[in-house]
Amino acid sequence: MRTLRSPGGCAWDREQTLASLRPFVLEEAYEVVDAIDRGDLAALEEEIGDFVLEAVFLAQVAHEQGAFEIRDCLDAVCAKLVRRHPHVFGAGEGAAPLSADDVKRQWEAIKADERTSAGREPGALGEIPEALPALLRAYRIGKRAATVGFDWTAPTEVEAKVDEELRELRAARSEGSPREVEEELGDVLFAVANLARHLDVDPEAALRAANRKFAARFRTLEQRFRERGIALRDASSAEMDAEWRRVKDRE
Repeated sequence: MRTLRSPGGCAWDREQTLASLRPFVLEEAYEVVDAIDRGDLAALEEEIGDFVLEAVFLAQVAHEQGAFEIRDCLDAVCAKLVRRHPHVFGAGEGAAPLSADDVKRQWEAIKADERTSAGREPGALGEIPEALPALLRAYRIGKRAATVGFDWTAPTEVEAKVDEELRELRAARSEGSPREVEEELGDVLFAVANLARHLDVDPEAALRAANRKFAARFRTLEQRFRERGIALRDASSAEMDAEWRRVKDRE
């Protein structure tokens, strides 16, 4: 990457900035996730390489600005892993084994201490990135709040909250206020993200699966009408609904 960014390297690579690389980082991250979802280990090998390349690229740009190198990033994360696993490294070694829940609580406590030492606000929500997909960020916010006991006690309580938010959405729709409809729909989605957490389901993964399922069924629907010489836009709602049910039944 140093060679590509050098005067005798690649013009495109030399033009890149931290900001211009942002979409590529996101794209490569999603391609890694897609390979995992498809269970394609050959693709995963390639996508991990592409993802690591983006990290190296970012670090090289930062190094040119006098900030840090990729080795500094790796040293820092190694130090963090050691610091946040005292039950494996250091004073906690040899003590009674911790459960996974114990480890999570310890991890969050250590992170809170780190934030305080760094002069950052020691709130339970910490620094959940604004750039996360909104559904995932809602899941993470609920998860963080739960670490201090601010949570529902059972999935049924969250289901009731979803029902409550749906009622409020219907009320907002009847009043005809677009702003209130948007707000109430956001509350519904936030409640659903927390329901997923209580059901031990990753909401992003669940929605990706639902998207794939819908897309596959829709393509089949299109193909069936095409075979009958009918463009989908020319079919009636009743015809499409009937065919859609047949596609689902065949699954």
